[in-house]
Amino acid sequence: MTPKQEAFCLAYIELGNASEAYRQVYDANRMKPETVNRKAKELMDNGKITARIAELRRVAAEAATLTLETHLKALAELRNEARKLGQMSAAINAEVSRGKAAGLYIQKQEVTGKDGQPLHIPEIIVNFVKSNGEGGIAGE
Repeated sequence: MTPKQEAFCLAYIELGNASEAYRQVYDANRMKPETVNRKAKELMDNGKITARIAELRRVAAEAATLTLETHLKALAELRNEARKLGQMSAAINAEVSRGKAAGLYIQKQEVTGKDGQPLHIPEIIVNFVKSNGEGGIAGE
């Protein structure tokens, strides 16, 4: 794999868009958008590149998982230490933080219109018309 192909893979992982990754790595200033899209697709069809992108995604997923796991473990240690010291408020806060980090709590927000008024959502009416199968409307 060339250094530019490696750079393309890294840019793709960061941006999530092959055309944007192509523009970032290759000289595409004078290319039409269609040309950039085609060149980016050609790179994405390259087996070496797709394998490298898959590897980079796996490494990123592992790092994110380990980060969450480490974070939850550290909060558990803080909770346990606070409990030992009789600091129940701190222990509870650490446990609540663990739950938030693990996604156990959902924060709800109320959305309102201007000045706290209810949102106005216009009514949309859709009428379906049955075709008579001959390019016209039934009953015509």
